Order: sequence, then structure tokens, then C-alpha cells
Amino acid sequence: MTPCEKLVRRPQVPRRGYRVASCATLALALASTACGPAFDPAHPPRAALADKWFMRAEKSYRAGDFDDANESIKGALQAAPHDPEIRTLGARIALTKLELADVLRLTEGLQSSEVHSLRGRAHWYAGDIEQAADDLEAALADPTVKDPWAREVSKLARRGGTGRHPFAMEGGLVAAVEMPKAGPMAIVPCELEGERILALISTATGELIVDSASRREPAWVNLSFGDRDKLEVKDVPALVDDLSGLSHQLGVPIKALLGVNLLRHMHVTFDRHGDQFVVRKNEPTPPPEASRVPLWYVRGGGTMMHISLSPHGDDLAPLLVDTAALFPLSLGDAEWRRAGVDPKSLEPIPGSPNLRGGTLPQLKFGAFDLPRIPAVEDVPRPDQNFGVDLAGVMGAGLLSIFRITLGDGGRFMWVEPDPTMLQALNEEAAGRRVGPSPSASPPASAVKPAPGATSAPTPPSK
Repeated sequence: MTPCEKLVRRPQVPRRGYRVASCATLALALASTACGPAFDPAHPPRAALADKWFMRAEKSYRAGDFDDANESIKGALQAAPHDPEIRTLGARIALTKLELADVLRLTEGLQSSEVHSLRGRAHWYAGDIEQAADDLEAALADPTVKDPWAREVSKLARRGGTGRHPFAMEGGLVAAVEMPKAGPMAIVPCELEGERILALISTATGELIVDSASRREPAWVNLSFGDRDKLEVKDVPALVDDLSGLSHQLGVPIKALLGVNLLRHMHVTFDRHGDQFVVRKNEPTPPPEASRVPLWYVRGGGTMMHISLSPHGDDLAPLLVDTAALFPLSLGDAEWRRAGVDPKSLEPIPGSPNLRGGTLPQLKFGAFDLPRIPAVEDVPRPDQNFGVDLAGVMGAGLLSIFRITLGDGGRFMWVEPDPTMLQALNEEAAGRRVGPSPSASPPASAVKPAPGATSAPTPPSK
């Protein structure tokens, strides 16, 4: 018999009742100290192998290496398929890939506030409005949870959500819209409830955002695109925010932000060089000469992707993709050093005294090697609880030199460069040009935003 067993099993024969409780309590305390913590059936000990896979998956997720996080969590789930912590992390990783059925499968039977938040988002993006409201409200019942997106969406789901078919499309198969000239910014003319407005593509925003000057509460709205071959998108969930600052910054009245939940459903193409925005009922045909770039989403909302800052392409940096930001790239000091640039060498940008910038020697975006791309030092972003250590932000200044098409429901994008742009970039890289070429980098306005304005204001994206 072990010392612990002897201690626990030693007969206690006290004479008084109060001594019974005292001795029993002492015996349990000593047994606990000698033998370790008591067994908790809700959180059974995790096997060493499962714990190693879990820790690797958690670390990779935090670093934005979602492919490795996905492979690691598979190993953890194989070793401990019923572990609630492993299943919750697996659901979080699945949501970044929009694998909504996996989110629901992995969280089945679990009841934490994080689980309700993940499950509510999976139901919402799948179009299950009532189930989304149930789970989001359960998450918000926890006083430690602060989630503005969930609060507004749950209200909207309860406000006439029954019987709706979000993002139902009527009219032609394809609608093409000519975008007005606006530097790198993708401004789209459309109709909101029959009113002609200007909207801005905003890939860091989850939902359609409508200016609070026209609406005070979240609502279900209808949007239409095109003139002769009009395509209407019905039952679009719309949240509300003040867009007056953005309108002032761009010099045009922006009445809505087209968030990624809407863009994914419309299978869009946006081409700033060709000034065209295309909406489709069905999945697009892959362009013949395009690079396929995987996308991930912050809790199903804001768009993320990877780039490489070295010529070898083996050091992928996770970026938030924000088409409402004027600059080409915003990078932290660590990423500047990784690219071979001393952050101390960055210089103030004329007209923006609080912003410094420089030039990246090399950048790999999809299959394209891009030399001498201008970028700015890390631009502060509102706290959106990303849960990922982002390397920076890719803005409209860089995306505007490509034709972008969302594929597979937004799980990746097809990237087609402007041939004249690539030729100019390659010529400059080969040293055949003296001095900077005006066509070899994004427009000057992309790196010289208005004084005091570093990025368009971004509402909560998730």
C-alpha cells in the first residue's frame, strides 16, 4: 500500500463529532498535497502527445500560420478527441477558413461563452439566423464578454429574421459597374433601398455598414448593382456607423461600406486599373493567368492573407487586408528589419507628420515578385480582438495595381496584375530605369494621405 493510500485509508476513531470533521478535512488536505490535485471529470488530464500538438496549434494560430495550426490541431484531436479546450481551438481555426460545418461539429455539446461566440458566427455566416441569435445571446450573457458585433447582429437577427433568405439574388447573372476615378480607393455606385449612393469596398469589415445619418438601427436592406443588367441582392444585414469622417477624407459622400460577408456572397471582381466592379450570381470561372492567393478571416470577419518580405519567399507574414486604407502597406519594425530595412532610416511623409515611410527592396505577393514597393511604418489600428499577431496591413495602394476576384466563397482570391505595371516593375528591378518610375509603384496619393489621416475608420469587423 502506498503512503497516500495509507493516509487516506487510516481509520479515524475520534470521540467527538467536531473532531470527525476536523480529522477528515485534515486527511483530505494532506492526501491532496501528497498525491497532487484532485481529479476533475470536466477537465481530465491531457496526454503529453495531445498537449504538444495543442501547444503547437495554439502558437501557430497566434503567429498567423493557419496551415500549420490546422495540421497541428488535427494531431491534437486525434490524440484527445473529446478534450474541450482542443475542440474549441479547432473550431476557432476552422472559422478562419470558413469551414462552418466543422465549427458546429467540434463545438457540439460544449457550453462556454467562447464556444457560443464561435457557434453563433458559424450559424450567422451559414444563414441560420435564429440559431445564430441563440448562441450570440448566450455568449453575451457572460459579463466578461465584450463583443459589439455580436450585440448588434443578435438584435438584427431577432428583428424580423424569421423567414428571410440572406443575400438572395435576383435579376441578371452578372452586373458590371463602372467605378469613378478615386486614386487607389474602390468606390462603387449602387442603389440602397432604391436610393443611388456611393459605397466603398472594405475588406477589413465583416458586414455591410450603413451611414448613421440615414439609419439609426441595424436593418435588413436591399442593394442593387448595374443599370441595364441590374442585379439585386435582397435581405442584406446592415449595421450602422458614422461614416462622415471617411466621406470628409475622400471628398465624396460615402453612404455604405461593402464588407466581406456581402462581397463573398456576390462573387465579386474589383479592378481599379480598369475601373470596374463586377457582381455575379454564381462562382466565377478561374481567370487564365491569375495567381491563387489563400484568404483567412478574423473570427469570420476581417480578411487576412500572407506575403513574403524576403527574396526566398519562406518567411510568410500575416496581414490584415484593408481596402479602406490609403497606403500600400503598413508594417511593424520587426517586419522592416526582416525585409532588410532599418526602421530608423524611415522618413516622415510630406503632409502626414505622424507617419513615416520607406521602400521595401522585395515583396512576394502570390506568384508575383514585386520590387521597390513603398510602405509606411505600422499604423495604429482600433482594438478588434484579432487573437493573431499581425505583421501589418495591406491597403488599397497596393491592391489597386491588381484585378481581384473572390473565389470559393471567399476562401481565396484570384490576383491578376496590370501587364504594364509588371513590365515597369521588372524594368526598374533590372536597372534599366534611372530614378523612380511613376508607373512602377502605387500612386503617390497611396503613400501621401491627407494630413492626419492614415486610414479610413474601420468599424468592428466581427
